Amino acid sequence: MPRIMAIDYGLKRTGLAVTDPLQLIATPLTTVPTGTLLDFIKEYISKEEVILFVIGMPKRLDSTPSQTAMNVKGFIKVLQRDIPQIEVKEVDERFTSVMAMDAMIAGGMKKKDRRVKGNVDKVSAAIILQSYMESRR
Repeated sequence: MPRIMAIDYGLKRTGLAVTDPLQLIATPLTTVPTGTLLDFIKEYISKEEVILFVIGMPKRLDSTPSQTAMNVKGFIKVLQRDIPQIEVKEVDERFTSVMAMDAMIAGGMKKKDRRVKGNVDKVSAAIILQSYMESRR
């Protein structure tokens, strides 16, 4: 079965996570500089079959789009233009950074490693992906 890829889009760097081929487990993949994101995704899908992109949509507490939402929408348009064969779904990403930090603490990650912002981004992407997978059940 093909994988699902989650994208936690950021202005400087973007966290990525993927499912296993059976789409049971969400796993942090990596963090890439946002400027190289599209190239990274194209390279990844040339090696692994991906059926869906799940992108975290940043929202405020009152459910209105945050400032970065316009950037995410812009990237979605680029993704749909350059990789039209793969569907894109948006997922509410509120609180994923806090949940990622809590998960890293609970997992015993050292404080030094938790300060690496890229770690938070890829764990956030995994939480976005896990949330999407649970919503389908």
